[in-house]
Amino acid sequence: MKPVQFLPIASALALAACAAGPDYVAPAPPPAAAGAFTAAGPDVTTAEAGAGPWWKLYDDPVLDGLVADALAANTDIRVAVARLDRARAALREAGADRLPRTGIDAGANYGRLPAGQRAPGAPREDWQVDGGLSVAYEVDLFGRVTRNIEAGRGDVGAAAADADAARVTIVSDTIAAYVDAAAAAEQLKVATEIVELLDRSVTLTTKRFEAGRANKLDVARLAALRDQRKADIPPLVARRQAALFALATLTGRAPAELPDTASARATTPRVVQPIPVGDGAALLARRPDVRAAERRLAAATARIGVATAALYPRISLGGSVGSTGTGFGDSFGAGPLRWLLGPLISWTFPNQTAERARIAAARADEQAALATFDGTVLRALQETETALSAYTQAIERRRALASARDAAATAARIVRARQREGTVDFLEVLDAERTFAATEADVAASDAGIAAAQIALFRALGGGWQVPAAQ
Repeated sequence: MKPVQFLPIASALALAACAAGPDYVAPAPPPAAAGAFTAAGPDVTTAEAGAGPWWKLYDDPVLDGLVADALAANTDIRVAVARLDRARAALREAGADRLPRTGIDAGANYGRLPAGQRAPGAPREDWQVDGGLSVAYEVDLFGRVTRNIEAGRGDVGAAAADADAARVTIVSDTIAAYVDAAAAAEQLKVATEIVELLDRSVTLTTKRFEAGRANKLDVARLAALRDQRKADIPPLVARRQAALFALATLTGRAPAELPDTASARATTPRVVQPIPVGDGAALLARRPDVRAAERRLAAATARIGVATAALYPRISLGGSVGSTGTGFGDSFGAGPLRWLLGPLISWTFPNQTAERARIAAARADEQAALATFDGTVLRALQETETALSAYTQAIERRRALASARDAAATAARIVRARQREGTVDFLEVLDAERTFAATEADVAASDAGIAAAQIALFRALGGGWQVPAAQ
């Protein structure tokens, strides 16, 4: 058979090739996972959550700038993007197996030949020159290359989803740090006002003591309550500073480099409109960790095919052309020219124990990836339901605390008025002041709790949250 007759045979083999191993079929989540959320309360809507910049609902330009800084400079995001670039490079490497591989080799050396090895009349000392070009192409008869590319695409998809997950985490952490710093500032303001109010009560009671209308014990009890509330201030200061330090790190800055605008806000940011959450099916399509788990399952399935292809012959078509001669002038003539063309078959047979062990390992990896996917789906649903429940209950708690605070404020005003008239004893005054101070602090803390619950809900929803068109 002439060498050129290998070409139609190779083409026929390529057309007849089939990929070894199972074809990937995306797993279906449980039917119950696609429905509405059971913990959705009146403060959320079933409208579909989008993928817009949800933090803009706070209408805070400072926060917008901090989030932009975090997305651009955060080190965790940079690591995730680098891993995505690496996965893409590995995919390009796998795709290169579809192309012919070429190589060029050349060498020259000067030496002396034995007398019996030299041609008659040729000098014994001369240059030995060798050069050649080789070409090889693997016929992907059993799909090794195809499955390897499929696995690489799965790895790229998983790395891209991991990068999205890193962005969701960093954005929510950045907003949480900003909100925590602002909430601590608001709670500091409330704590300071309570201390000032108790200071005035201590002053009033001291004057009543000096006028003989109260005793020293009354003054001491009120002073103790004031000092107790004063002790609430240092932890709030430390919490605010810790939030600002975390904000600096999240935005790629040293703590000293955080702009003053980041710490200027002294009220807790909150979104007061209903949050669109969609349903379970949309959630699973949007959550980056679910997408990453699905892509890793696809890659693991493709690697079963890569391992299975090793059971069959690996066929390559190759050829080379070159020249070997004595002296530079003789090396490029027709005499020293050589060429080769033909197939190369590589096959491990009949002992295929190692190959079958690799197939079993690949199948085990695929089963582990499937279990990971199922667990990720269940965890996504659990986190979302938990976040919805926590958000609903945080709002209910705030409403109850606000009602209690208003009642306590009314009671405190009445008791203070009666104290001036001398119609109530001191224990009633002390109890009223203590109750009002506690409820006022609890309301401020509940505002921070609602904001934190909103951020947790955003994180659970996978980063999608925008205003519905109807609103």
